[in-house]
Amino acid sequence: MKLSLCMIVKNEEEHLAKCLNSVKGIVDEIIIVDTGSTDRTPKIAQQFGAKVHSFDWCDDFAKARNAALSYATGQWILVLDADEMLAPGIGMQLHQVMQNRDLIVINLIRQEIGASQSPYSLVSRLFRNHPQICFSRPYHAMVDDSVAELIRQKPQWKVGNLPNIAILHEGYQAETITKRNKWQLAKSSMERYLQEHPTDAYAASKLGALYVENGDLYRGIELLKLGLSQGSDEGEGVLYELHYHLGIAYGKQQQFTEAKHHYQQAIDINILPQLKLGAYNNLGNIFKQEGELESAKIAYQTAIEIDPSLAIAHYNLGMTLRAMGAYREAIAAYQKAIELNPNSAETFQNLGLLLLEIGQLSDSFIMFKAAIELHEQNNSPEAKRLRMGLEEMGFRV
Repeated sequence: MKLSLCMIVKNEEEHLAKCLNSVKGIVDEIIIVDTGSTDRTPKIAQQFGAKVHSFDWCDDFAKARNAALSYATGQWILVLDADEMLAPGIGMQLHQVMQNRDLIVINLIRQEIGASQSPYSLVSRLFRNHPQICFSRPYHAMVDDSVAELIRQKPQWKVGNLPNIAILHEGYQAETITKRNKWQLAKSSMERYLQEHPTDAYAASKLGALYVENGDLYRGIELLKLGLSQGSDEGEGVLYELHYHLGIAYGKQQQFTEAKHHYQQAIDINILPQLKLGAYNNLGNIFKQEGELESAKIAYQTAIEIDPSLAIAHYNLGMTLRAMGAYREAIAAYQKAIELNPNSAETFQNLGLLLLEIGQLSDSFIMFKAAIELHEQNNSPEAKRLRMGLEEMGFRV
């Protein structure tokens, strides 16, 4: 079964080789549509045997992606961005699931590298090379609209989910977002689209979340509620996002009753458990802030059961157990968080405070010293404050 990789790129010399290395031996052809690179991106693509085509950018991601699809000759198409990679060892699973004759699309789990709150998303990036499948929406372009219409016409087609992580995405790291000014590009594009499609729940979800992220809570809540008012035709994934981001917005407004309601609504939606980690973690944070420590503990433990590698959940569990007086269990939770994320100054610092509290002075000093080093690496003023505090206690750092 021939598999075509289709990509659109512009000035991606920093990431492209890593992406294309990840698909070696998995895809049968590489289609690259370049939208105006001025760096070595086209040459790098050609070094990997890619067929490179030019496209005049028209501020519409869907049109550019559809141009890439038009060149594909495989029976199946995989879509990646340059800042994404296939997860190691996933190739065989992709080819196995492609043998299912009933599937028209296979949704893939994408891990957001650097995103601690919601580290996973579900993306429709593996699908049959069918003439009716195309991308829509100028930003956050996806094939879901055309697939839904195709299934309405031919109900025998099914959508499948691959249960393991398939794509690793580096594009949500803070420095990457700032460098590329992604927020402003997304905002202007989605605002135009929503003006033309005022009842689109998906667009309301994405734009509302963006406003919440940028601190405009009133406008964000307005858009997210608009999305909820359109019903659930957009699917359970969109419904989850609407409730989840309303939880975030109300939490920022200190309206914790409303926030907890929407997080619980999000958790109750029938989607993959990995996609609910942000809701569990944030719900636990509110419980902890309100002093409902047992409920917070349960929320964090549930997140850990879903994904034992979620460092932030172990850290928050440690904070909760410490507040409950369960010091031994709290130390174990902090240590696990450090094992998973050794660059968290806050975890070292809070473990140091706990060890100091129970009289383990030498061990606490080691933790504080590690915290200071990490704070200094991040140019945080907390390093100086922590150093002065230790010196006042008689420690020399």
